[in-house]
Amino acid sequence: MFTELGSMYLVLSVVELVVGMLGNVFIGVVNCLEWVKDRKVSLADSILTCLAVSRISYLLVVLFDSFITILSPHFGFYTAASSIAKLWNVTNHFTTWFATSLSILYFLKIAHFSHPLFLWLKWRMNRVVFGLLVFSLFLLTSDVLLLDRITDSIVFMYATGKSNLTLYLDESKILDVKSLIFHCLVSLIPFVLSLASLFLLFLSLVRHTRNLELGSVGSGDASTKAHKKAMKMVLSFLFLFIIHFSFTQVAPWLFLLFHKSKLIIFFMLALNIFPSGHPFILILGNGKLRQTALRVLWYLKCHLKRANPLAFYIGFPESFMRK
Repeated sequence: MFTELGSMYLVLSVVELVVGMLGNVFIGVVNCLEWVKDRKVSLADSILTCLAVSRISYLLVVLFDSFITILSPHFGFYTAASSIAKLWNVTNHFTTWFATSLSILYFLKIAHFSHPLFLWLKWRMNRVVFGLLVFSLFLLTSDVLLLDRITDSIVFMYATGKSNLTLYLDESKILDVKSLIFHCLVSLIPFVLSLASLFLLFLSLVRHTRNLELGSVGSGDASTKAHKKAMKMVLSFLFLFIIHFSFTQVAPWLFLLFHKSKLIIFFMLALNIFPSGHPFILILGNGKLRQTALRVLWYLKCHLKRANPLAFYIGFPESFMRK
């Protein structure tokens, strides 16, 4: 039955996912138009585009899952839910590893360290990122095979209302718990790589900013402000990524232990914070994307003023457009 709790979850889910779709579609369209115009694309823009496409796919899967779960929980539930869960695992894998590759790429391009290992990786930056993506494909193959059984067990438990006690007394399900533990350990790889690269990038930016402030440049210099802005972007990325990773690891265990709780559906909203909010951090931190976004907003403001002088005024100072 379509309850008030379900309708609230559906509305919040749709709003969150539509906002995330707008940011990711914008990044994908801008980079594709740039590629058509210049006939070339940088490695960073390629990863950004792939990340945007994977997140669009991820959000579409989550949106479809929200409608299936709330609107038609009994009609073809097992087959639909099992397929959606497997699609979610694949799209989440790609979004996580593309985000990890992007953080490592930014670390190697922006950070400044004199350690021989860092310099060796920096000189082979493209190979490092490409090798990382190939490695992620290998993990995807093993991950899909590993999660197939876990996904089927969780979905079957939801469809049949099987109790947790029955689940754990079944000796065949003990393998599912072991597989889930192994999956969590494998998921630590991209998290540790992203955490380490972003943390080291943050330290490099802090050290460089202090050197600028101690020098003759001064704290009001444009370079110092740019580095402080970059540090805020890195911290925002870290915050969202930690939230997403934490909820991703806890979610399967909550489904196993508290699958009858109706409030668990709101837990899924936290999983979408990172793919929905991170695109806007990328837009603000990327000069090309930021300028394009300001031009689009400026065009919309002018169009609204011509269509209706009393329409809502979007206040963007002209000084923003000259930056």
